[in-house]
Amino acid sequence: MAELVQVEQGADGVVTLTLNDPATRNALTGSTMVDELLTQFARIERDSSVRVLIITAAGNVFSSGGNVNDMQRQIGPEVGAAALRQEYRHGIQRLPLALHALEVPTIAAVNGPAIGAGCDLACMCDVRIAAEEASFAESFVKLGIVPGDGGAWFLPRLIGSARAAEMSFTGDAIDADTAAQWGLVSRVVPAADLLPTARALACRMAANSPDAVRLTKRLLRESQHVRLDTLLELSAAYQALAHKTSAHAEAVAQFVARRAARKPQG
Repeated sequence: MAELVQVEQGADGVVTLTLNDPATRNALTGSTMVDELLTQFARIERDSSVRVLIITAAGNVFSSGGNVNDMQRQIGPEVGAAALRQEYRHGIQRLPLALHALEVPTIAAVNGPAIGAGCDLACMCDVRIAAEEASFAESFVKLGIVPGDGGAWFLPRLIGSARAAEMSFTGDAIDADTAAQWGLVSRVVPAADLLPTARALACRMAANSPDAVRLTKRLLRESQHVRLDTLLELSAAYQALAHKTSAHAEAVAQFVARRAARKPQG
């Protein structure tokens, strides 16, 4: 069986995962796609040489979300509601938990429509860059279901509650330019520039201290649900760790050397 997730790992510490099931428009369910992604997330978490993760897709669609053929199975009487709940808990819901907890920065390079769970997958990443052909739809209600993969948690945090409600209650798609205006994506680029732009951004992230970047991501995550005083305590602890890294010592030494070189002589 062909792998549904292609892996490219560069010497610069940037890993690119490409959803590679164009026949299903890169559906996340009804296949091994979720398991393959989880395997890669676990490997990346253990690999200290990895500094940034890019997620993109093959074909013209980023991800169609849930596989409709699998939904037909779920409708049938042979699958009870209790069993379906467990399918979600031990299936696709592992994806947002693992991706959200990943310490390295994550970039979604959205090459085409991101629909339902595909939209949510993009929202699980730290940064989203869209090709001009991309669109985003929180389309669960159009199929008579709800966001079962955490979309109701991620989307309002990115675009605000009113716009998230508009997308979720209508199920309508927004184009890439609207996604940029609403803050869902950082930028919109021509399709040919999508991966080069994502990789250039990843390289700028990877050029910084990996320890500082990972700790900064953790602080940003914690800031979503803790009080200021709690975050300050955590920041002090993380800062103490950062001060003792070789990357910090080297950066300070280089700064001091540059400053000394700029001083007038005599």
